[in-house]
Amino acid sequence: MSSTRDPRAELAQTDPEFGRLWQEHQARERRIEELRAKGWLTTEEEQEEKRLKKEKLHLKDLMEARMRKYPPQE
Repeated sequence: MSSTRDPRAELAQTDPEFGRLWQEHQARERRIEELRAKGWLTTEEEQEEKRLKKEKLHLKDLMEARMRKYPPQE
């Protein structure tokens, strides 16, 4: 039977570094959504969106690496 608990959210509660990475990832996601909600983007906004996507992916990679250090919870 699968659990509905999000292991990332749980790890964010117990691992301060993971929590920081999670918050930064979520902040970038919110800003990307703000940009997507606009009808059109300026050149600077397009560049910001690309930068944010790269940063978000890097943060995801760091979080995944950190998650591998912990055994899966059943």
